[in-house]
Amino acid sequence: MGEALIEGSNWRLVEVGRVVVITNDHPCTGRLAAIVEIIDHKRVLVEGTSSDESLVVPRQAVPLNKVLLSPLVISGLIRGSRHAALKKQWEKSEIDAKWEETNWAKKRAQIAKRKALSDFDRFKVMRLKTQRRFEERKALAKIKAASA
Repeated sequence: MGEALIEGSNWRLVEVGRVVVITNDHPCTGRLAAIVEIIDHKRVLVEGTSSDESLVVPRQAVPLNKVLLSPLVISGLIRGSRHAALKKQWEKSEIDAKWEETNWAKKRAQIAKRKALSDFDRFKVMRLKTQRRFEERKALAKIKAASA
């Protein structure tokens, strides 16, 4: 018999220390929090101790259908950790910096930036896209002409 290769799953598990993004018509929508305790199969206790005061999430029970699991995990976080211990582990793991580096955070920032554009700003973006497209087509035509 051959050797069996056993690999773990790549799923994001609901676990203590998992960083989540709160969504779905919640007062803290768009903020980061860490799972501190698993209450039952539908609810978790979360708290977010971000360095930015506008992103802090107070400790509360949140249904799992109102959170998105991120790939970030605070390792070494004990079940039911209090605020000070969570804050210490959050800063030690540099969650805020790691979050800013993710494509997810960059995309959310880009969407927020585009939502804040005025009508004239949207017009300028349209003109810049048109210019870029023209330059790309001009370069492509030059390459095609050279190869023919």
